[in-house]
Amino acid sequence: MKILFYDTKSYDKNSFEKELQNFTGIEIDYLKTDLVPRTASLAEGFDAVCAFVSSDVNAEALRILHEKGVKLVLMRCAGFNNVDLEAARQLGIRIMRVPGYSPEAVAEHAMALALACNRRLYKAYNKVRENDFSLSGLMGFNFYQKTAGIIGTGKIGAAMCRICRGFGMIVIAYDVYENESLKDFVTYVSLEELLAQSDLISLHCPLMDNTYHMVNIETIRKMKDGVILVNTSRGALVKTADLIEGIRMHKFAGVGLDVYEEETNNVFEDRSDEILEHSTTARLLSFPNVMITSHQGFFTEEALGAIAQTTLQNAMDYLDGKASNNDV
Repeated sequence: MKILFYDTKSYDKNSFEKELQNFTGIEIDYLKTDLVPRTASLAEGFDAVCAFVSSDVNAEALRILHEKGVKLVLMRCAGFNNVDLEAARQLGIRIMRVPGYSPEAVAEHAMALALACNRRLYKAYNKVRENDFSLSGLMGFNFYQKTAGIIGTGKIGAAMCRICRGFGMIVIAYDVYENESLKDFVTYVSLEELLAQSDLISLHCPLMDNTYHMVNIETIRKMKDGVILVNTSRGALVKTADLIEGIRMHKFAGVGLDVYEEETNNVFEDRSDEILEHSTTARLLSFPNVMITSHQGFFTEEALGAIAQTTLQNAMDYLDGKASNNDV
């Protein structure tokens, strides 16, 4: 099987090449460009392509891939909302993903963002670098005995629940499906109750029609004053313009974001100064209580290894004609 790997970074190639030695019959060519309709034709002569959450796998891209003989799209991520599944079905293109690679990696990053916001670590770091050791503006609050509200309790959300429990927090959660493994220490409540009771709110749910812009001005107004909001899931769970309004209303003690509505690979990649000037994500950077990272929640050695291993196993399952739980 020949696989064309789109949007290659050095760490992608390193992790996949390391795992590739355990899989026979697979060849990979690596491209720096991402998969979009205008680059789909580059896949001529390949059996499969490997794409990421930033790729635009729409109907047009899939049509071109189909014309070039591609029968498999390997998503090296959990999300697939950027794939036109109906078009893939009609064209007979199989879509496979990596549903779980290291939930702890993302959950740990979510807590790191929460702690950095709460204890003003970014401001403290910059003050000390300027030889200012005063504590002015660095006041936080104890997480111990405060309430953590986790929205979405799949693998990553469950890992976040366990981390919050380790901090001695009261953990409440909202999910359509309750996770039985958490029942000993997590109380499931309605979304309205979670918003009203939580000192820390962390988002861990997929992007779907019913979760799109679930954090908006109406839900923000229902939150406690001084709440910390963290999003490491999907940028469009939060309506950015309304988040900015909430920040200006002094609703938040801090906001930690690893994802954003305008995200491609990096919201600032290949952007002109003019576009950046009008970017709502760039506007968020102007607030001192907002911490933004570059979609690095998954970025650990363990997670990258798991992504490569699962993606290559998906390719082998396709070659062997096996059904897989990783089919989308």
